[in-house]
Amino acid sequence: MTVTTLERPSSSEATLTAADRCDQCSARARVRVTLKSGGQLFFCAHHAAKHLTAIYSKASHILDERHFLLDD
Repeated sequence: MTVTTLERPSSSEATLTAADRCDQCSARARVRVTLKSGGQLFFCAHHAAKHLTAIYSKASHILDERHFLLDD
């Protein structure tokens, strides 16, 4: 399965904050997955890279802000 690169969020879309934490390790969340079932999962960049491919088919929306790690 191939995961497509998502575009940067528009200015009207809610972004992640420093208070949002990874569900697995409590590091700052860089990805929020809204599931088709209605729940949400938060991932740091490391755990997103590890799990996004498997979760992609169960997601209704993915907010991916990992690109902010590359911004100066």
